[in-house]
Amino acid sequence: MRLTLADYGVGNLHSIKKALEKNGAAVTVVSDMEELLDAKCMVFPGVGAFDKTMERLLPYRERICERLGAGIPALGICIGTQILFGSSDEGESPGIGLFDGRAVKLPCRCTPHMGWNEVSTEDALMDGITDRHFYFANSYYCAAEEPSDVIGTTEYEGFRFNSFFRKNNTYGMQFHPEKSGESGLGLLGNFIEFAEDMI
Repeated sequence: MRLTLADYGVGNLHSIKKALEKNGAAVTVVSDMEELLDAKCMVFPGVGAFDKTMERLLPYRERICERLGAGIPALGICIGTQILFGSSDEGESPGIGLFDGRAVKLPCRCTPHMGWNEVSTEDALMDGITDRHFYFANSYYCAAEEPSDVIGTTEYEGFRFNSFFRKNNTYGMQFHPEKSGESGLGLLGNFIEFAEDMI
């Protein structure tokens, strides 16, 4: 399975690339975002600010959204999920817009939210994963307008927020599977199998 990892100048590329390769994927890292348009499977990594992340993607956002809407498998992680929404409180740039909604500030005392929290979901991507605790590092969460796009939630400081999303064949997760040990590796392995079935 060949995955195309977007290097948009931010993000934790090394960890996610190694985790995907450990699951048997062939990963191509691209810094020219036009190359995403020919990808069989797109991966949008995490860590970064919204506007900076969208800077290189803006010229291609509509065509990327069209490809995602047509069913190409894709994975967004943390900021890589937030940019799949229409906009963010963190910046002025439009997002890719696959998901309807906006990234908004966590209404919590201690932000950024950093640490291990449980993801509540029944999605098949979690099959075989007994420990649903994953690593988070976020100050924003995605307020989705379509309830059907939300497939998992997480509680932090008594506030339950959306943390796991799916639309068409695109998955988005607010947490970092590449930093989540065996549970994260299992989740990425399940995604690779899912992507293979969709191609």
